[in-house]
Amino acid sequence: MTSPKRKLRLAILRLRDNAYGVTIRAELADRAGRTVAPGALYTALERLETKGLITSRMSEPTPQRGGRAKRHATVTAAGMEALTRALQAYERLLDGLNLVRGAHA
Repeated sequence: MTSPKRKLRLAILRLRDNAYGVTIRAELADRAGRTVAPGALYTALERLETKGLITSRMSEPTPQRGGRAKRHATVTAAGMEALTRALQAYERLLDGLNLVRGAHA
């Protein structure tokens, strides 16, 4: 129920130093059941970086990638604060609901 950009930041956090396009897409597919087109992913990453919620850095080129570098993403302190606020609000909305058993408080 979180927004796609929150899921993206959570994936980056889970991947730590290994968060780049291919691994982020795989993490979202595995954990969130969501397939993201590469173009949509890179657009979202650019928007998050413009807002100061993530930063990115280029790795050294590797022979496995034909000499191309990877752009690694990291969640910033501002990104963590925004994510924490959103998740706390979500938890407050869920408080008192027993959705696992199908009953409401």
